[in-house]
Amino acid sequence: MRIKDQWNEQRIFSSRNFAALVAMALLSAALIAKLVYLQIVRHTYYVELSQGNRVRQDPIPASRGLILDRRGKVLVDNEPAFQLELIREQTPDLPGTLQRLAALGLLDKDDIETMRRMILSRRIFDSVPLRLRLTDEEIGRFAVHRHEFQGVELRARQTRHYPYGELGVHALGYVAAVSEDDLERIDKPGYAGTTLIGKLGVESAYEAQLHGLNGYRQILVNAQGRSVDRQGAYQPELRAEAPTSGKDLVLSIDLPTQQAAEAALGDHRGAVVAIDPATGDVLALVSHPGFDPSVFGRGLTNSEYAVLTGNEDKPLLNRALRGAYPSGSTIKPVMALAGLTYNLVDPEKREFCGGQFHLPGSSHLYREGKTGKHGNVNLVEAVARSCDVYFYSLAAQIGVDRIATFAAQFGIGSLTGIDISGEKPGLLPTPEWKQKTYKQIWYPGETVNLGVGQGYLLVTPLQLAHMAAMLASHGQAFRPRLVMGVRDAAGTIERNAAISEPGATGISAEHWDLVVKGMMGAATFGTAAAISKDAQYAIAAKTGTAQVFTVAQGAKYNEKTVAERLRDHSWFIAFAPAGAPRIALCVLVENGGFGAAAAMPIAKRVMDAYLLEGQANAKP
Repeated sequence: MRIKDQWNEQRIFSSRNFAALVAMALLSAALIAKLVYLQIVRHTYYVELSQGNRVRQDPIPASRGLILDRRGKVLVDNEPAFQLELIREQTPDLPGTLQRLAALGLLDKDDIETMRRMILSRRIFDSVPLRLRLTDEEIGRFAVHRHEFQGVELRARQTRHYPYGELGVHALGYVAAVSEDDLERIDKPGYAGTTLIGKLGVESAYEAQLHGLNGYRQILVNAQGRSVDRQGAYQPELRAEAPTSGKDLVLSIDLPTQQAAEAALGDHRGAVVAIDPATGDVLALVSHPGFDPSVFGRGLTNSEYAVLTGNEDKPLLNRALRGAYPSGSTIKPVMALAGLTYNLVDPEKREFCGGQFHLPGSSHLYREGKTGKHGNVNLVEAVARSCDVYFYSLAAQIGVDRIATFAAQFGIGSLTGIDISGEKPGLLPTPEWKQKTYKQIWYPGETVNLGVGQGYLLVTPLQLAHMAAMLASHGQAFRPRLVMGVRDAAGTIERNAAISEPGATGISAEHWDLVVKGMMGAATFGTAAAISKDAQYAIAAKTGTAQVFTVAQGAKYNEKTVAERLRDHSWFIAFAPAGAPRIALCVLVENGGFGAAAAMPIAKRVMDAYLLEGQANAKP
């Protein structure tokens, strides 16, 4: 028996060897065919593709549109600045790079994690800003260590410039770095290369118009991502597309009037809002204290932002739109109109004011305010002298439901619809609201308080300015606006039409005249008589003093013994000239005391600036 068959084993080996050679030949042929295809047939295509990898397309950010006042004076423009940017795909050690930049004092250590998340949320090839505006000293410090930071560059960019500093900041707003939240709602390709976006005020509300369209340019780069003129013999034809600048905004703000309002308010906490009754144009919008908007453009650290938010004076709060306060006696002209319209008051009948009022069957006393006892007064005199007792009685006669219905026509308790965000509606209380909020019934005494602008009633300075404009125009209402039009690159201005609102209806001309007569009386012989001294135009006005806390029965309010932040708020509303109004305004001075003492002089300076110094004469 043969154990080993050499011939058979040789045959098997030869067949297997042949099969392997055939397989190798086929695979080699396939490889050669593929190489021929890639190197010869598709040579041109892949050469262009590979060379294209050396060309980087950089976005060219569009110039942000300017913001102008109603006469064309520049309120916000742009200026060049150097900023620090990082491209993630060119940065091998992102955490280490950020740490080293912080060690150089170019980043805040507390911001490193936030910055890292921001970089990771952007595309790997995007240039992400780390610092928006570097000082000369910081630029020099980075330049010395430039070789240590791969993927980090200094770039010349345009940044926002506010030539008047804090002036009008709550109306104009500010810009800041594009955040993670912004990236979720914006068109990312449209903002490629853009470092700033509107965050507040007009800058935010009109972001789409201000932003513009980015362009691009192709740049030849080497393996390290650095731009070069050529690579060997390869010098491609590089393309570029110019950006389209954002549109300019023409605001209704009148710069001299705004400056006068800011200067008059001074260091007081408060707000000023002035409106053109014929259009709803906001002529001035001030909230104090303010802040420098440019600090957001350069980038705030967490600690710097904490200082702003922790300030007890709340500089970030737009008091004009978001400050909600009791209206005090500024509501009395509306109360008088309500009494006349519902035929509950004879305007000639005199009511006795002995300094206090009480509801029938109640021992609770509602006391007269600072103006004291008035004796016998009719409706016009009650408005002029701000007689609380008269309006306590009138409110009890009208009733809370009719007061709420009537006051709602003047925008109390609802948004005015101004064209920037952040407005609060205030509060116009009703029995239904109280039952829902507090699970309590409405008491008659609360109606009495409502008649003099106290209790649950809350208004904003913008609402009272809007109400004053409606009083000036006998019920006609226009939606307040800050932007009058948009100007394109050719200088053509597209005007925005004034938007009319339903307004206050069903009020006779005779009743309007009576209430306006009362407001003119306030400015001549009443609580605001001092405002007409040396005045060159007729003024209709109403003072207001709003309590911050409730004074107990039998106790007296003594301003000198009360903590400053517990003192009464000072209100003043007015329009002028009374016969043909061109400006209506509201002034609030927080904890300023009597309306005629703190708020009235501010209002006079604002009206003088607009009516006497020539700014209003030229057509917008």
